[in-house]
Amino acid sequence: MFGKKLVGNEIEPKCKYCQFGEAEESGEAVLCPKKGRREPDDSCRKFVYDPLKRTFRRPKPLQTFSAEDFEL
Repeated sequence: MFGKKLVGNEIEPKCKYCQFGEAEESGEAVLCPKKGRREPDDSCRKFVYDPLKRTFRRPKPLQTFSAEDFEL
């Protein structure tokens, strides 16, 4: 229980999640002080995961029920 991470144990390295990378305004590339301009899905040995840069999928909206659904 103590070793389990919040978003999983296997994070695929990508420049868009790296601590060092800064996204361009257009979002087409990542500016890295170590490797220069990179594609968002590229990675290198200097990768350090930054969970604040990750965007998670929104959960599906909850289904609405009526009073008729709970009648026998």
